[in-house]
Amino acid sequence: MTMTMTMTLTMTTTFATALSPRMQRTRAALLAAGSELLVDRPIDAIAIDEVVSRAGVAKGSFFNHFADKQAFGAAVAAEVRTELEARVAAANARVEDPVSRIAGGMCVAAQFALEHPRRTRILLRSQDPPTSRSYPLNRGLREDIDAALALNLLRPEARNAGLLYWLGLCQVLMANLVETRPTGNQATLLLREMMMLGLCGLGASPGHVIELITHTASDLSVDTR
Repeated sequence: MTMTMTMTLTMTTTFATALSPRMQRTRAALLAAGSELLVDRPIDAIAIDEVVSRAGVAKGSFFNHFADKQAFGAAVAAEVRTELEARVAAANARVEDPVSRIAGGMCVAAQFALEHPRRTRILLRSQDPPTSRSYPLNRGLREDIDAALALNLLRPEARNAGLLYWLGLCQVLMANLVETRPTGNQATLLLREMMMLGLCGLGASPGHVIELITHTASDLSVDTR
């Protein structure tokens, strides 16, 4: 993993708050343009001229906010990931069992992919997927894995590889749901199977996993609009 996306998130949260209202509007317009363009093409296939034209801003404004196209693409993807993590946090707000919280994150990711396939494509197109334990948006999952390990609910290998393993499963699940566009029943079955394999792979007991699937993996809804 390169440092582009980690640096982008840190700079976004500190730099954006220091911007003037006018610069905030310009940055928002650029990110909105990126969200539209990255749905269909990777960042390398999008010209900066096209971005600023779609955003309705001067080309020089782009470089006031982003060092290059890769930093811009990472910033757009970070916005989608931030939105997704906020949904996970809301869903887990009253959940104490760390394994259930880990499972809940996958449920939210699956529903997000079904409800927002276009925004999910942006996240999946990221050239700098954030897989480091120190990445800010991985904090929730990292803390849940650590809490589960402290309770001896996961196998020891999850301490170093668990976050990477779970992020990979969630990413592949989201990609499949966007690609195949299954029915709600098909998506729910796939989610439950992924949770069973994934949580048992982390070391959770099968009995615990079955109980979690029964209570956590509710029927997924598909937006047919």
